[in-house]
Amino acid sequence: MDKKVGFWINSRRVGDLSRLDSIKAWFAERGWQVLPEWRSRPDKIEFLLSFGGDGTFLEAAREAAPYDIPVLGVNYGKLGFLCEVEQDGVIAALEKILRREFVVERRLMLLASLGLPRDARRHVALNDVVFNRDLRESTVKFRVCLSGEAIASPPGDGLIIATPTGSTAYSLSAGGPVVSPDVEAIVLTPLAPHALAARPMVVSAGEEITVTLEKGDRCHVTFDGGDKTELTQGETVSVVKAPLKAKLLRLELRGFQRMAREKLRDR
Repeated sequence: MDKKVGFWINSRRVGDLSRLDSIKAWFAERGWQVLPEWRSRPDKIEFLLSFGGDGTFLEAAREAAPYDIPVLGVNYGKLGFLCEVEQDGVIAALEKILRREFVVERRLMLLASLGLPRDARRHVALNDVVFNRDLRESTVKFRVCLSGEAIASPPGDGLIIATPTGSTAYSLSAGGPVVSPDVEAIVLTPLAPHALAARPMVVSAGEEITVTLEKGDRCHVTFDGGDKTELTQGETVSVVKAPLKAKLLRLELRGFQRMAREKLRDR
């Protein structure tokens, strides 16, 4: 067996893991080795299968990016916008992959740094970096700069900095635009701003975005809805385009426009 595939499994979503036995058997019949608990291991795998929801997919894509490994998402969640395949379509999708009927999309990611450069804490996000007021604060206000130049930033509940991939997540629900994933851009979407003129912005991916908590004792910063840290007044987070890109394995006949139409239709 010289070809390997990795599994990234959210057991809470999948439930009974024996549900994946038929997929493992399918690979074994074709001479593939399955690594059922791949976790940033150096093993050379052809691609990574994510079993869960969008959160699981985001984890897998971030971890696989340094190894240049593409990821295919199998949806065991609710919306599953990032997941390419539903549960009942896995085998059909895998047959297409072995026939090489797919494309690999390279997606922009964000690198967020907190603190002084020498000892900064760094986080990578494929979807977004979100600043939310603490429940003890009525509003928060940030000083937001694009490559050193301040922009208007009214008080409110917070701010979302999203990639095109993340434009269809929290940013969209807050009134942000849907951005095609092949556009090199970053979206800034205010959360409940206290100003009628406040609107989302789409800026170049080459900008360095700095966010300083100007008013309010503290706020919370999350990265892809997972890792969380606290920002206190006067502290700054710097957000730039990450040096790595995530690789998403897509079936040829299911482009972004079709997926957006299917997943974002009224329910």
